[in-house]
Amino acid sequence: MQGNLSEIDICSILQLIALGQRTGQLWVEAHSSHHNNKLSGEGANTYRPKQQSWFVFFLNGQIIYCQEGESNLSRINDYLRHYRVEIRLTDKQIASLPSTDSPEYAYLWALLERNIINPKIAGSIIHGLVHETLFDLLSLRQGNFIFHQGAALAPQLNTFEIAPFVTKIMKQVQEWKELYPHIQSPEQLPVLSDKVQLQSSLPEATVEKLQHWADGKTSLRQLARYLNRDILTVAKAIYPYVQQSWLQLVYSVTTKPDTHNDNWELKGKHRGRIVCIDDAIAIGETINSILQPQGYEAIALTNPLEALSLVFQLKPDLILCDIAMLELEGYEVCAMLRHSTAFRLTPIIMLTGKDGFIDRVKASMVGATDYLTKPFTDTELLMIVEKYLKIEFYENGE
Repeated sequence: MQGNLSEIDICSILQLIALGQRTGQLWVEAHSSHHNNKLSGEGANTYRPKQQSWFVFFLNGQIIYCQEGESNLSRINDYLRHYRVEIRLTDKQIASLPSTDSPEYAYLWALLERNIINPKIAGSIIHGLVHETLFDLLSLRQGNFIFHQGAALAPQLNTFEIAPFVTKIMKQVQEWKELYPHIQSPEQLPVLSDKVQLQSSLPEATVEKLQHWADGKTSLRQLARYLNRDILTVAKAIYPYVQQSWLQLVYSVTTKPDTHNDNWELKGKHRGRIVCIDDAIAIGETINSILQPQGYEAIALTNPLEALSLVFQLKPDLILCDIAMLELEGYEVCAMLRHSTAFRLTPIIMLTGKDGFIDRVKASMVGATDYLTKPFTDTELLMIVEKYLKIEFYENGE
């Protein structure tokens, strides 16, 4: 059984596997709209949606285990932190584990066999991982899948009936959507944005907890694992503070460690940092090829929803924003940025393939600084960038 999720949804696929009492594994692949890979080398610092994959293992129509993509054991280690399990297997011990379709599962069993964890903890971890994986899968609307019938993942500690799991998680997925746009992804990182307001409005113990977890390094998903709670419970708990703008949710700018000074705040001085928000990757690469040789730092963001969070971290001197984007129109992006004091005065240049009067009026109404028609020449782009960065330079008295 294989196909596309535009033809049959995950819920129906799981129901068919349950009805047929199938044994084997389901593989699902999709483009993630929230996880980003930084593209290194020449060209723009572009953030593209990456391919994500999941595996679900079945025995007689029941779920044994779920794994997200290539295992790196971090999911299990997050749960071990909750149970205060300090002992981990050495690299040598991990390398000697038996070959299996799920290295993550083998690692869990090795911990169990060495009495590092007991069956109750192992069962709880498996339940949590199955729950979070199904939450992601049941949220998908696009992607491909293949079900391969074969031998079951062994040995089995627990099996889970599909129907009760799916019913519960589908309800959670619907509730999760109600938190949008304040909360968009389990991969977002909570950061304190108004400590004074928090201290004046909340008990000291609550503020201390928020300070501990909202460090800009811990994602909502990790937080759910550390607390052994489902993602919806964690999201609902912080939702009022995000709504009040006391907490801000951001996306991780880079998946690389900071050992190579790959932190935006540590980068050397440029003539200016320019962020381009355009879902066409080629535009970001073109803009970088024009601006970089002139000493500018150009960063291309291809997902307009994520861009709204990322720009607060990147603090650009100028923003180029395409008008016609699938997920969110440039007009809406511009209007949202202008509602923030941080970007009230930042030059925002709208990019479009049209050169009409109505577009110019709309751009002006949402607070756009200027307007650049695509395709543009190197000279046209450089002139408009230099014009507004020079104005900002003098207004700041530098």
